[in-house]
Amino acid sequence: MNVSAEGLRVLVTGAATGIGRVTAGLFLEHGARVHICDVDEQALADCARALPAVTQSIADVSKLADVERLFADVRRELGGLDVLVNNAGIAGPTGKVEDIAPEDWTRTIDVDLNGMFYCTRLAMPLIKTAGGGSVVNLSSSAGRLSHPLRSPYAAAKWAVVGFTKSLAAEAGADGVRVNCIQPGFVAGERMDKVIAAKAEARGVSFEVQRDQFLQTVSLRSFVSAEEVANVALFLASDAGKHISGQAIPVCGDIQYLV
Repeated sequence: MNVSAEGLRVLVTGAATGIGRVTAGLFLEHGARVHICDVDEQALADCARALPAVTQSIADVSKLADVERLFADVRRELGGLDVLVNNAGIAGPTGKVEDIAPEDWTRTIDVDLNGMFYCTRLAMPLIKTAGGGSVVNLSSSAGRLSHPLRSPYAAAKWAVVGFTKSLAAEAGADGVRVNCIQPGFVAGERMDKVIAAKAEARGVSFEVQRDQFLQTVSLRSFVSAEEVANVALFLASDAGKHISGQAIPVCGDIQYLV
């Protein structure tokens, strides 16, 4: 099976930590040239030490000016683009909808949805100029299931699926494949923060909330960032050349969200 990324020019957003950083490293390992962005300057510095071959930009994808600068960097560093991995995102607030501050709702939509649009609208001409390529968007299990107390995040991640499917139909004739990945509970610091916030909102302990999450998963386990990154690489490689318009869960079969 050919999952080589040899010669591909790849941008991964929100990639200084977590799934993004693992994805950047995996593409690099398989022969790609990789550029990343993130809002966290210290995390980018740490990433530069771990992945010195990866070029980078400080950018908040929810800000148009930052995205314009990011793509100027991409054109300068990579000379074009074959693959965009829209990974940047935030967890957003946890609480009943009547208790969510409008500014928290807006910030979640701005980063998780609008930022994806801002990056894709600038990436698409570059990918088409390259003769086609791949866009991989990060949705979530919250983009296919109800997610009580997390309505801003769920709204954004459901929207990512519609964005993905519409783009796949729109750009397919130009040789651009567009898919999204729907990770479940990904082990790591971000997941721990989500569990802690949900536990506080529901008045239970961290351990009880974590166990309740696991009880909703058929395989009774969290997934790893590496497993999500593997799917992104597959979709961008020749192995995935006839896969487009799909929302692919990587979740251990989550039945419902609590």
